[in-house]
Amino acid sequence: RLLMTLSYRFNFLSIVTHTKRLKLSRFHGRRMSTAAPTYRDAIDALNSLQTNAAILEAVRAAGAQLNPNAIPEMIDYLRRVGLEPSQLNNLNVIHITGTKGKGSTSAFTDSILRAARPGWKTGLYTSPHLVAVRERIRINGEPLSEEEFTRYFFEVWNLLQNTKCEAATTPFMPNYFRYLTLMAFYTFNQLKVDATILEVGIGGRSDSTNIVPKPIVTGVTALGYDHTRLLGEKLSQIANQKGGIYKARVPALTVEQPEEGIFELGICAAEQRASQFTIVDTLPSTIQLGMFFVVLLSNAGLAVQLVHMFLSITDHAIQGGSEIEPLRSLPTSFLDGLKNAHWPGRCQTVLDSKLEGTKWFLDGAHTKESLACCLEWFVSPAVGLLDSPVSDGHPLRVLIFNCTSGRSGDDFLTAILQKIEEQLTTHGSLEKKEAFFAKVIFCSNVTYASGNFKGDLTSAAMSTTDNLNLKTQREIEAAWNKLVPTYSGTVHVLPSIEDAVEEARKMLNVSVLVTGSLHLVGGVIEVAGLADRALSPKA
Repeated sequence: RLLMTLSYRFNFLSIVTHTKRLKLSRFHGRRMSTAAPTYRDAIDALNSLQTNAAILEAVRAAGAQLNPNAIPEMIDYLRRVGLEPSQLNNLNVIHITGTKGKGSTSAFTDSILRAARPGWKTGLYTSPHLVAVRERIRINGEPLSEEEFTRYFFEVWNLLQNTKCEAATTPFMPNYFRYLTLMAFYTFNQLKVDATILEVGIGGRSDSTNIVPKPIVTGVTALGYDHTRLLGEKLSQIANQKGGIYKARVPALTVEQPEEGIFELGICAAEQRASQFTIVDTLPSTIQLGMFFVVLLSNAGLAVQLVHMFLSITDHAIQGGSEIEPLRSLPTSFLDGLKNAHWPGRCQTVLDSKLEGTKWFLDGAHTKESLACCLEWFVSPAVGLLDSPVSDGHPLRVLIFNCTSGRSGDDFLTAILQKIEEQLTTHGSLEKKEAFFAKVIFCSNVTYASGNFKGDLTSAAMSTTDNLNLKTQREIEAAWNKLVPTYSGTVHVLPSIEDAVEEARKMLNVSVLVTGSLHLVGGVIEVAGLADRALSPKA
């Protein structure tokens, strides 16, 4: 009974463990004054909804499972803020999931749609954020302002505080991700958006975004192995969870997948009675993208067809339920949308404003597949490699890496080294993978050397003990030493992102690759003072 409770309740106000009842206060933030609440008040309140490390560890030990009541509970919360699921249909939703590329696909989709319909108001909901939590909820490509975020946050908060759950088993307050999803629905409804691009958090079938009865179109990006404790060890199991966003009489799209994955997605589309199941072609390499193109052409191709089918339906260009032919020739507006798409922290190069000659290469890859794509980008001419394979001398390279507890640092580092070797061979470089980085830094995701987090980057899921002992980072260091026993560079294990940035800046004319975690990338952007250049589409 206890194990089931822990598996299903990630953010509740009280849990029973052994014979003691642990009380979790509704708001652990600073004492709020009687004055109008501030953005900091909103962030403190939001952070009080995070699952702490002790509960997460108990869940892992019990064998994490998806909450079978996730959808009814989310609908309960929705009704408590004055909305019915049917009203979400009015948001005109494009629903996107996948293992890798769902964020960039969502960004491409939003950019194309805004270029194709410049007079529209679009809402974009994605996760996680890099520097500020308000990045997750965007209107016409721009994050909510601090004032807007604070307003809608506390409107939702107060509605929840003053209502009761319909089901006795539903936690009184939603957890962190559920709350933000609820807030996104509420905000988009209040602002009366013309279209909504909705990115799934984890999986799809039980995800809190999956309460829209009838989106306009749905899409699944590339499948891979992540969150396997929750979604399953087999690709077919993962595909089944992702395919759970397909809906009756709604187009179901995906990209080329391994046979096991495509077969299961097809079954999901048939079971849900989707209006069609379409496997989208990758865009040709001649198409200009606003992000690194080689690894994103598949995502961009899916975005193109999602917008095409969305507009075909909303413009009433087809009869209900009729199959829509894929778009073969891209109109100028679509090309403009692809070219102007901006998605910070993914295959992104940023010049250091404080240290001339230093470049930061940022990619929040956190699966083996996405790390391979990251290194395909970085270990290429004009990025991390010289244009000529026989040139002497190059900027020294530094790797700053971390992965969250529960993910295998050994497997991730193996994927990184294998891809470096492949790319060096492909480009005819005489360099060796063992000497590719002059310095390797493994750090925690704690923002500052003081041990504190920036409010928006606070993570209660990190174990205080692990952080103090740098347990995860020591394990990654041991894996590196095993994989590269002849490494002649320096390896550093550091307690904070600020320490890592300072260590990287001790070298001049350096190329710094930051990868393994979006939280890490966001922290580097914050600490290194890169926000103005990294986050602005115009930079």
